[in-house]
Amino acid sequence: MRPWSLVVKVFFTSALGVVASVVLLAQASKPAAKTWTPPLAADGHPDLTGFWNNASLTPLQRPSKLSGKDHFASDEEAAAFANARLQEVNRDRRTGDKQADLDGAYNEVWFDRGTKVSRTKRTSLIVDPPDGRVPPMTPEAQAKYERIQAKLAQHPADGPEDRPFPDRCLVFSQSGPPMMPGNYNDNYQIVQTGQFVTILAEMGGINRVIPLDGRPHFPANIRQWTGDPRGHWEGNTLVVDTTNFKFGDRSRFGVVYDGMTDGNLHVIERFTRTDPDTILYRATVDDPSVYTKPWTVEIAMNKTKGPIFEYACHEGNYGMVGILSGFRAEEKKK
Repeated sequence: MRPWSLVVKVFFTSALGVVASVVLLAQASKPAAKTWTPPLAADGHPDLTGFWNNASLTPLQRPSKLSGKDHFASDEEAAAFANARLQEVNRDRRTGDKQADLDGAYNEVWFDRGTKVSRTKRTSLIVDPPDGRVPPMTPEAQAKYERIQAKLAQHPADGPEDRPFPDRCLVFSQSGPPMMPGNYNDNYQIVQTGQFVTILAEMGGINRVIPLDGRPHFPANIRQWTGDPRGHWEGNTLVVDTTNFKFGDRSRFGVVYDGMTDGNLHVIERFTRTDPDTILYRATVDDPSVYTKPWTVEIAMNKTKGPIFEYACHEGNYGMVGILSGFRAEEKKK
């Protein structure tokens, strides 16, 4: 090797070593990414108090065109889906069919579904099973469901008991559990103390008071429309275990999903503050006499401004009067 070649080689080797040392030093001195620490309430647990909204254009079940994709690949893809979804659900589109217009009830001015998909960027609210779909019913439940639907087709409104729970102002998809976004009124107020957490759903004005003191559930013969909740903390996550739902074969999921539930329904909810403006909400539905396996939804609850407005559903439920009167009028024509 010639002497000048050796000098050049040594120079470049030394230079590379210096560069590598500078890079490593810069990496070592770079501050680590900060993890967000939630503010604490007086009880020492993360503070969930405030007003929250879970409106979202993300569907409960994953559409077939997104099969196999659990997240949107980019913000642009999510925005394109949201725009298409807004067109799909637009109640102001007119087809010229008078009956279809009548069946559509409200026009678009009454709806407030949000304009974006959930912050999670998932393609469905259901995160388990992995296919993003509600699991099949058991054979016994499927047969029962079909009998119920056949009866309703013949007698859809003999009395108020024949109507879905939202028509009767009893249970809404938003009121939960699980708390799932609907067409409007997707607002909540959470109040937290050391002994209780109270969640007021704007839809229906329904309050859930959740004890945190370790008391047992009610005896099996005591049932409530929104169940009997018991809460506890697991680290920074509030876990709410709800049983003792009032019997009823109709769906408890409002306009979101026309399935079925029964008295064996068991729901476990998890509330975790992930940043100043978000509560990540997860809820697992377990109804072994209806569904072949449990299923879980995940929804971002976004911080919003109050107040919660009154929803006097029972006092102003003229819709039920109109529904029953309309069917009586139809019967007289036959």
